[in-house]
Amino acid sequence: MIPDELQNLADVEIEARKKVRGRLNVCLAAGCQSCKGDDVLAALRTEVANKKLEGIEVRGVGCLGLCAEGPLVLMEPANVLYQRVQGSDAAEIVASLDGKPVDRLVCSMEVPFFKRQQFIVLENSGKINPERLEDYVANHGYEALAKAVTEMQPTEVIAEIVASGLRGRGGAGFSTGLKWQMVAKATGAKKYIICNGDEGDPGAFMDRSVLESDPHRVLEGMAIAAYAVGADQGYAYIRAEYPLAVKRFNNAIKQAQKVGLLGNGICGSAFNFNVEVRLGAGAFVCGEETALIASIEGKRGQPRPRPPFPAQSGLWGCPTLINNVETFANIQPIIRNGGKWFASIGTEKSKGTKVFALAGRITNTGLIEVPMGITLREIIFSIGGGIPDGKKFKAVQTGGPSGGCIPEQFLDMPVDYDSLAKVGSIMGSGGMIVMDETSCMVDVAKFFMEFCKTESCGKCVPCRVGTAQMYDILCRITDGSATMDDITLLERLCDTVKNTSLCGLGQSAPNPVLTTLRYFRNEYIAHIQDKKCPAGVCKMKHLAEVHA
Repeated sequence: MIPDELQNLADVEIEARKKVRGRLNVCLAAGCQSCKGDDVLAALRTEVANKKLEGIEVRGVGCLGLCAEGPLVLMEPANVLYQRVQGSDAAEIVASLDGKPVDRLVCSMEVPFFKRQQFIVLENSGKINPERLEDYVANHGYEALAKAVTEMQPTEVIAEIVASGLRGRGGAGFSTGLKWQMVAKATGAKKYIICNGDEGDPGAFMDRSVLESDPHRVLEGMAIAAYAVGADQGYAYIRAEYPLAVKRFNNAIKQAQKVGLLGNGICGSAFNFNVEVRLGAGAFVCGEETALIASIEGKRGQPRPRPPFPAQSGLWGCPTLINNVETFANIQPIIRNGGKWFASIGTEKSKGTKVFALAGRITNTGLIEVPMGITLREIIFSIGGGIPDGKKFKAVQTGGPSGGCIPEQFLDMPVDYDSLAKVGSIMGSGGMIVMDETSCMVDVAKFFMEFCKTESCGKCVPCRVGTAQMYDILCRITDGSATMDDITLLERLCDTVKNTSLCGLGQSAPNPVLTTLRYFRNEYIAHIQDKKCPAGVCKMKHLAEVHA
């Protein structure tokens, strides 16, 4: 498909939309599907068919963000959002297309949850049918790919990514442009692109939602990257626990191949690129790039020492570019609008926006996208709606098991890579779990340490043995049998595991323990000396022995 044909496809779709006088967009992302969103879609379609309404379209779309109030239905062109919709509401909703909205179902879109966000990665989410290529193309889809392969040299594409200041959204925050330069300069007849969709952090659902809601956007980002670094084969590594994401991404691949946006001679150029999906079996360690590579190769998912880095020797020993889902989703708008445009958003060292999954003790659980530099307070209390049931905020955990627990004193801290690192946490892939006064921070640390212990691949001793020992100490603290010497031992183990583990799983596993010791040490002491859990969470089985 040459650029003119791509534009014709967009024009046909845009013209067809003019015949639609009303549209009901039903969220069919995993969150709303779990609340019977499919039943809502079917009921609305049945109602429209029974009424024999012309020009009314009922379609399934991706995530509309406010998962706490699902199933969600967006009515266009009135731009009315309905919340907690049931199949029995279909008649009233369809009737409201030409009349007054159904007040009892209306969710105001003038609230901070929607107004304080800035959409780049999620600009199409909830607005297009993720299973139709035409919908994506009509919203500037594949324009950036066509521009890159027909108007730009690979070095010019990379220059735009460098100028954007985009940093990898998978956790470490490494410069995306620099990584692309390394792979482009690497020697080798064969190069690969890998999209890391192995999102395994507890409470994280950003990459899953992007793949479910806008799969072509990620696919286009991969194709642009392949052109820039000289690769002709790509793999999307997606968790098997994400069946909807897998289904829609595979569907996007087939659609793009059918119209010549994947395969040979893309957009009439000499550029060839193909993509395949590889399923992850749920091992958290496979989020680490060298373990992921081993898994794709059919080996056990275990990390290997670096260097060499994947940019020099990755998949099957060839130079390999690995970025995560959100990173690839940022590529299309950067090429479309320019690196300087992207760099104008965010902070000096953390450019653009970040997608977060809000979970835990917060009113508005869901998916959000905000500019880098926004404060934790604004995210939690304005966008997130604060803590439910009148409880007091206690901490927020960012970065999953690799991150840290941030207390109230840092609520006005800007959310960017460097600020989070200063307080002992990380950006991670974007999970954000909020805790209130009913949470025991020692128990929280124990939860994450149990996760890391279980998910350790066992290849290196510091991680395999160290996380198990740390977990045992935390268990002794929470059941009342520990001594103050155990805190000293725990801190020594944290230092050893952090500095001697082979990969990022072990190196970052101590973070939840270190931050809770740093900011909530009084809770550790209360468990040990007073044999009491301040939050009333831990059951002190040794309490009777102490008082005997």
